Amino acid sequence: MDAPDLTPPKLASEFPAVTEGDWRRLVDGVLKGVPFEKKLVTLTADGIALQPIYPRDAQAEPIAGARGAAPWGIAATVDHPDAAEANRLALIDLEGGADQLTLAFAGSLTARGFGLPPRAEALATALAGIHCDLVRLRFDPPPFAGAEVADLFRTYAKSRNLPGATLKVEFGMRPLADWARIGAIPKAWLAICTRIREAVLALLEAGFTGPFLMADSRPFHEAGASEAQEIASLIAQGITYLRLLGKGGFAPEKAQMLIAFTIAADQNQFLTLAKIRAFRRLWAGVLEHCGVKKPAPAFIHAESAFRMMTRRDPNGNMLRVSIAGLAAALGGADSLTLLPYSAALGLPDSNARRLSRNTSLILLRESNLHRMIDPASGSGAIEEITETLEEKAWAIVQHLEAERAGSLGGMAAALETGAFARKIAATRENRLRAVASRAVPVTGVSEFPNITEVETPVLMPAPAASASQTKFPGMRLAAPFEALRDRADALAARGAKPRIFLAPLGRLADFTPRATFTKNAFETGGIEALLSDGFPLSAGGTDIDELVRAFKASGTTLACLVGADAEYQLEAVPIAQALHAAGAAPLLMAGKPGDLEALLAESGVSGYVAFGMDLVAFLDHLLTGLENSCIEPNS
Repeated sequence: MDAPDLTPPKLASEFPAVTEGDWRRLVDGVLKGVPFEKKLVTLTADGIALQPIYPRDAQAEPIAGARGAAPWGIAATVDHPDAAEANRLALIDLEGGADQLTLAFAGSLTARGFGLPPRAEALATALAGIHCDLVRLRFDPPPFAGAEVADLFRTYAKSRNLPGATLKVEFGMRPLADWARIGAIPKAWLAICTRIREAVLALLEAGFTGPFLMADSRPFHEAGASEAQEIASLIAQGITYLRLLGKGGFAPEKAQMLIAFTIAADQNQFLTLAKIRAFRRLWAGVLEHCGVKKPAPAFIHAESAFRMMTRRDPNGNMLRVSIAGLAAALGGADSLTLLPYSAALGLPDSNARRLSRNTSLILLRESNLHRMIDPASGSGAIEEITETLEEKAWAIVQHLEAERAGSLGGMAAALETGAFARKIAATRENRLRAVASRAVPVTGVSEFPNITEVETPVLMPAPAASASQTKFPGMRLAAPFEALRDRADALAARGAKPRIFLAPLGRLADFTPRATFTKNAFETGGIEALLSDGFPLSAGGTDIDELVRAFKASGTTLACLVGADAEYQLEAVPIAQALHAAGAAPLLMAGKPGDLEALLAESGVSGYVAFGMDLVAFLDHLLTGLENSCIEPNS
């Protein structure tokens, strides 16, 4: 028996060197003439070209956050309008691993239509049995009521002999974010600033250390902001709060410790990670410009983005939230709120809260993601995206700082004039167009919809959205398609469930790719697509008589041809004629008609379902026809 070969395997350094040019030549061979930039380069909302491959950045320095290599805080939300029930849920969260509580008061963004009443007795009930000196508390007060909620808690702490110096509390006064959400301010900006300074001085006198003010990017993110616009909103808010505190006698070295930041984390892992890093570096630069020699790292709370949450197929939210949490953790967030998967449907139950909490615990305790400071440092992709976001965000900040409206300047003036809102509105419209065409897919809603999903339990359903006058209206990416699904459900409740017969041409293997695409397209609007294995003839082609019989038996008058281009050239016209004669109306076709368009139109085809189209507008038109004519496709 031969002796085993114990020669060590070759390591990477022993292989021939491979250049980016070598890789590019191989890629071009696979693309077969398709432009590299069109197929493999993606543009972000800020116009940043994301490349498929980047060289390593060996010169990069890690960006240290406030927590260093310590675990991030896991925040649970206290938002039940019944203070006793809110307390019960909060205790479960703390026993289950949360170490922070966000008290969301009625009217706040975090409360989403629910929330604690902003009263002393409600606050006392919600905190019953909770050791406030062992838990970090975060407040999200009602709009422009941060000072009043701070007074409530200061009184509460004093009544229970809890010295302010022993408590870790983020008081969450966020007047600029409130202004963006509400669209107006209740009194003059200078009066609001004076009231906040008075509250801060009273809290400091009671021993509290803050932070007291909160720069919050969520209203801007939910209005559709790009990453650079979101970063700029935080920087501009922070600069305004430095000035607010400065007029109260606080030097920048002290003022920096009195301001915290809340940022949205979404399912785009690289952009979320780079966004947090870019913000940290920009804020440190602002502080240095203000004369702070050694700026303290910004304290950043990250919350998974409400903009990405879906009401349809909400289980998919678990994946989105997990990716967002991973990105925020790797980006260096100091504390983290992961929204329960049912958050868009209403007040989450204890099971949804548990799943959300455990996601963060797994990332932290099992994956140990906190043990490295800035683990993405040196990644060519992350470093380049970070630097580009810094440049773009700083340019926006400069524009915001140049705004003037009477006695107002900076972010306050930009909110008053609507200048920033107009910029974000343009970004939002571009984003919604991309969603409508499925260039930006929403899994479970605009891609792979499940029209037979079961109802997801919540403690209370979300209240109906009220008309808002704000210049920063909130949005969810899934909402346009979900509105179509709601209309289809309403038709079904009237006994007219929308269905469409997919008429397959040729063999199963030939029509399946286009049929799968088309089935998904219709079912994103709640229109059930009826698809068989086809009606092929042994000699080739389609048995038109069998296809027509199946259409008549389907119980719907809606029909759509699905097949490969070769079959369309041979059979699309006669099959369209047969279906039209059998009562198909409207009669559609999947794909583009090419040189058959005139003949197909004469044969009864009135529309086409193709990649890149505005699918929301197409389905809206189709559902409107069903609603107006009271068609009952399944009767």
